[in-house]
Amino acid sequence: MTGINCYLPVESIETVTDVIRELQQNPLAQTIYVSDETARQAGGKAKAFSYKGFGSTNWLKAFAETISDVDYVLLLSKDTRLSMGQFALERMLGVAEATGAVKVYSDYYEVKEGQLSAHPVIDYQEGSLRDDFNFGPLVLYRADALKQAIDSMIQEFENAGMYYLRLKLSQLGEFIRIPEFLYTIDETDLRKSGQKLFDYVDPKNRSVQIEMEQAVTEHLKDVKAWLAPETNVLEFDQAAFKQKASVVIPVRNREKTIADAIESVLSQETSFDFNLIIVDNHSTDRTTEIIRSFADKDKRVVHIIPEQNDLGIGGCWNLAVHDSRCGMFAVQLDSDDIYKDENTLQKVVDVFEQEGCAMVVGTYQLVNFKLEEVPPGIIDHREWTPDNGKNNALRINGLGAPRAFYTPVLREVKIPNVSYGEDYAVGLAISRDYSIGRIYENLYLCRRWDDNSDAALDIVKVNAHNTYKDRIRTIELKARQRKNA
Repeated sequence: MTGINCYLPVESIETVTDVIRELQQNPLAQTIYVSDETARQAGGKAKAFSYKGFGSTNWLKAFAETISDVDYVLLLSKDTRLSMGQFALERMLGVAEATGAVKVYSDYYEVKEGQLSAHPVIDYQEGSLRDDFNFGPLVLYRADALKQAIDSMIQEFENAGMYYLRLKLSQLGEFIRIPEFLYTIDETDLRKSGQKLFDYVDPKNRSVQIEMEQAVTEHLKDVKAWLAPETNVLEFDQAAFKQKASVVIPVRNREKTIADAIESVLSQETSFDFNLIIVDNHSTDRTTEIIRSFADKDKRVVHIIPEQNDLGIGGCWNLAVHDSRCGMFAVQLDSDDIYKDENTLQKVVDVFEQEGCAMVVGTYQLVNFKLEEVPPGIIDHREWTPDNGKNNALRINGLGAPRAFYTPVLREVKIPNVSYGEDYAVGLAISRDYSIGRIYENLYLCRRWDDNSDAALDIVKVNAHNTYKDRIRTIELKARQRKNA
């Protein structure tokens, strides 16, 4: 062994005094790279290194020049107080040596407002391509693979360097998670899960997102999973359908919002006939009664109560789409939300007919229960472009709203019978073989309120959601590789 170089991009020595002391005493640690002032105060193994531009490709190349004389690199990726658990470094090194992994990471503890809590992370998959995958802030790398990955970078990024590095490194070997809590950090981001959900589509982060897209596009080409834009135009079978369009609302226990959703559909002004299919998934509040009151007055309202008791949101969608009363185009509306105005449905159908696409994705605005805008406001999903959206979709966490489908294609693909990620899964599958139409004009008001299903999830539920979407990405990645082969 020639040792481990340790990198701590922390401004204040007080933040890392304990971990520096431990690393000074640990024979595995060869050099501890810290800021100039911290190096002067720490002495010993501490050595000055600039963290200006941390995470950029230029910084990574300078970083690579310091790792030629060691076998492993320990990197702290955020400015935070850190304390190592018992034999944590030895454990990470032992796993790396035993498995040959190019990257080793672990679960950790975090301190929030003085309270210690466990923060488990999840296993990395081949399809874990989202740029916000959480490895935890402390990671051990195999130095030769790290240097090879950095040397293979052909693009320059200010913000996407660490993501670019991860993708390059994943082509060289395995990432291993240790399901043990090996260290503790201070966590200052106290927002609920529902508040973090839209960070990646915040317009102020657009330049960052463009770099991330460029990085993942190169990776998909490297692993032969990149797809060229579809040029085929569908010919729609209007004669097979009594209605041109159906709005589909799956619902369970939304007595506070379902009437608003129904009224926003029935107020649509169109040049064609449409209906509204509501799949009422055994509501136990007044939802069923409210739906019936509309259905009794308007024949366009189709009220379905499933015979099954095992349907998620995706299963409810399948029930609606395979119903004989479903129109040629099936258009989404969640039971919490409403269309922006009376022209939404017409605009969606117009794009289908103009472009001959299999799916249309619109733009929405985040609002509170009173329909007042909340940050980040309008979400136009500009990362879902006609030329590269189907590739970039493997990186992002959602596809926009409202979503609409050519019903024969949706019947063929089918929606997973789950209540999270079902829309993402079917969108990826459709985009593999068909073109997707885009509307960048705001069409839809998406309510964010305390009763949203994802408003305040604990870490176990967040991890379960992320694991499922990563599995969907893995399945899709492999499908695209087979398609290309």
